[in-house]
Amino acid sequence: MAPTSHAATTGATAAGGGDGKSYRSALTLLASLFFMWGFITVINNTLLPHLRSVFDLDYTQTTLIESVWFIAYFFASIPSAKLIERIGYQKSLVSGLLIMAAGALGMVLAASIPSYGVTLVMLFVIASGITLLQVAANPYVAVVGPPETASSRLNLVQALNSLGTMLAPSFGAYLILGRSVGGTAKADTVLTPAQRLADAQSVILPYVLVAIVLVVLAVVIARFPLPAMGSSTSRAAKADRKNHSLWKHRNLVFGIPAIFIYLIAEIGVANLFVNFVSQPNIANLTHEQAGNYLTFLWGGMMVGRFVGSAIMQKVRAETLLAVFAVGAFVVMLVSVFTTGHVAMWALISVGLFHSIMFPTIFTLGIKGLGPLTEEGSGLLIMAIAGGALVVVQGKLADMYGLQTSFLLTAACELYILFYALWGSKATHALPDQQPVEAAE
Repeated sequence: MAPTSHAATTGATAAGGGDGKSYRSALTLLASLFFMWGFITVINNTLLPHLRSVFDLDYTQTTLIESVWFIAYFFASIPSAKLIERIGYQKSLVSGLLIMAAGALGMVLAASIPSYGVTLVMLFVIASGITLLQVAANPYVAVVGPPETASSRLNLVQALNSLGTMLAPSFGAYLILGRSVGGTAKADTVLTPAQRLADAQSVILPYVLVAIVLVVLAVVIARFPLPAMGSSTSRAAKADRKNHSLWKHRNLVFGIPAIFIYLIAEIGVANLFVNFVSQPNIANLTHEQAGNYLTFLWGGMMVGRFVGSAIMQKVRAETLLAVFAVGAFVVMLVSVFTTGHVAMWALISVGLFHSIMFPTIFTLGIKGLGPLTEEGSGLLIMAIAGGALVVVQGKLADMYGLQTSFLLTAACELYILFYALWGSKATHALPDQQPVEAAE
């Protein structure tokens, strides 16, 4: 690890207050945020096939729903950073949760009408709240305790994020798909207008429950004595930043598109999984049954993060990233060119290979940025907007077939391999200010 600067030490002291119990309590509470935004994001994986039936959407329109979600990362990241600067981290966390709760209640309105347009707007609102949480919580977790254990803390909350993504499909399959005609019928079943209206209203209960949990969590965080982060350190580093350029760092320059492209792969697999598995030539399942298999996809991601973290104690991160990229490429080809349960389990297994990609690309991307770490991190977080281009795969699915569209995912894995082997090599490295990572 690079030497820890005064900036990191001051921030950690401010955040931790020298009291191990204090920062551990704060970390436990913050972990719940990572769990919740992972949980809510993955509900979309069961929501998309549901909305496809309700509104009779083609694949392009279906994936546009997820594109709107990730466009929010692009538009909300900079305003979120400015809001944090104005009102502070704790109030920003509360604000993010309340914005998400408002969007969840808006989904109740969209289901009552029902309206495809209102649904898009409300999902954008929820995603904007999650963006604010991401921008606020990631740096906070990095300093809420001793600097030397920052990486360990971030890996822990990333695992909690994965736990949320693993549990969400069962929640969505039971409360959304399991309570709807479209979710329990065979693929390509045509619904009557009355059935579509009833199906649309099946999302009311789950989103009311989500809104209640978010409001309760917002109240708890508002009343919790979160340790304060130091504010003087970022101002002191401004003079250093002027003397350096982000664009001289190859690992960041190629890391930004790596995050962007990786999100296309991850979101494409997750959001089209239910429709893929439901096909007669794959597993011939109902949407409800297929939604339950999403648990294995996200569970593999959680297991992979734990295993990958342990392996990285002895193997270089770049090497392991390259191995996982090759594995992901191979299983995607198997998904495209085979049928039946072989194709289904190949697609499920890509979750294992995707597991370490986001955090590993992120840490490699900010390596050696020194006083530029904050700006570089912001650019990498904005690159999450790459998930919006899942609509490209939707278009390919409409033109050439759903199974063939996963060749786009395979091509994405090849860029990750390129980044691991060459693009991630740091150039013009500077002493790092503090160990910073991000979670999905």
